[in-house]
Amino acid sequence: MLKVFIIFIILICVAARIYVMFGDKIKFFITGLDKGFKYSEISLLWKLAIAAQLDEPTALFFSVPALNNAITVYISDAKDDGRENTEPVQNFLTKLYKFRTRINIEHENRKGIESTRFLEKGQRLRIIYPGKGVFSSEIMATSSELLIRAPLQNGLLKIPAEDWVEKDISVYFWRKGDASYVFDSRAFGTTTFLGQTALKLPHSNNLLRTQKRKSVRGSCNIFAQLYFLNSSNTDYNAVETQPGYKCLLEDISEAGAMIRVGGRGKNDMNIKIQFTLNDHLIVMFGVVRAVEYNKVLNQSRLHFESLHIEESMKNDILSFVYNVLPEEKREILEALSLTEEDASQDENAPAEKEGEAYEEMQADEKHDFEAKEDAVKVENLEDFSEVTQELPQTQMEGEANDEILLE
Repeated sequence: MLKVFIIFIILICVAARIYVMFGDKIKFFITGLDKGFKYSEISLLWKLAIAAQLDEPTALFFSVPALNNAITVYISDAKDDGRENTEPVQNFLTKLYKFRTRINIEHENRKGIESTRFLEKGQRLRIIYPGKGVFSSEIMATSSELLIRAPLQNGLLKIPAEDWVEKDISVYFWRKGDASYVFDSRAFGTTTFLGQTALKLPHSNNLLRTQKRKSVRGSCNIFAQLYFLNSSNTDYNAVETQPGYKCLLEDISEAGAMIRVGGRGKNDMNIKIQFTLNDHLIVMFGVVRAVEYNKVLNQSRLHFESLHIEESMKNDILSFVYNVLPEEKREILEALSLTEEDASQDENAPAEKEGEAYEEMQADEKHDFEAKEDAVKVENLEDFSEVTQELPQTQMEGEANDEILLE
């Protein structure tokens, strides 16, 4: 029995040793068979991957640029050997070109990627070093790990490469023709690559798509005056001198606000809110997109989308929101903003669908007010339930959208 156990242990050790030595090749052949290639063809593809000096050989099965590189090497070798026009070479080329077309189609239909192994050399990165700010870098090489250029801030090397090692970071990037992504990582070492200092990051299989920075909301407790709009011909220059319905703004952004009101709110209400922010008058016109009603408190939270606000007032709100944001959220905001700049330079960036901005905002909201037993009642809010029942169902001109009724 002991001999059998010893033999078993030896076999495991031998198998482990073989996998360590030939793991990449084994993985390559398994992937090739899964993609429909014959053993002899996979063997040739392996040689092409080595000849093309691919850092990650399996990229041949997923990356069009990598496959193009391998095809170029194959054609060049066939020309040198005088085999270019032979039937086996042409048949294999036909298969390679069909496979390349398939990869192209898969990439066009792909909603995104899940691993950094699909990223290519030159990919621009925006990196958050918590407490230190946002830095810029790019991928220098991809193989069993990611090699990225030592991150810079405003073009300067403010943190030595060795000080990044074993630090938790968040990496944001825009993938051309696709979307924005983020993943968390930790550099495990430094090296010199092509004469430049580089950080070594492990690959991540947990890429998350990030939403575009539609607006950034800041929590607040600001009392405001609410007015109902009954006409599509709204005078955007009018400033109210008489009091409206007293309400409370619980958060605010340049794109809208969360408004607490007395009584039961109603979807599609065209309203105007007026308040002061750091002694500056703010007037916002828009529509209520969703309502959360708490029966116990007899109060509602209105998800208000702003459809018109003066530029100077918008800037006042942005200044307020930015100043109340904690440092961590400021860094995320800056990283997202820089990533959007990268996306704006991409001619193949997907077009945004109509209504997508508001849908993403709704996906972020927590609609739990109506069921929250420990919600605190805000005093002195006027109940306008009777008024809302008489309001016409009209939209402000040119601004239709899907509603979410949460009652």
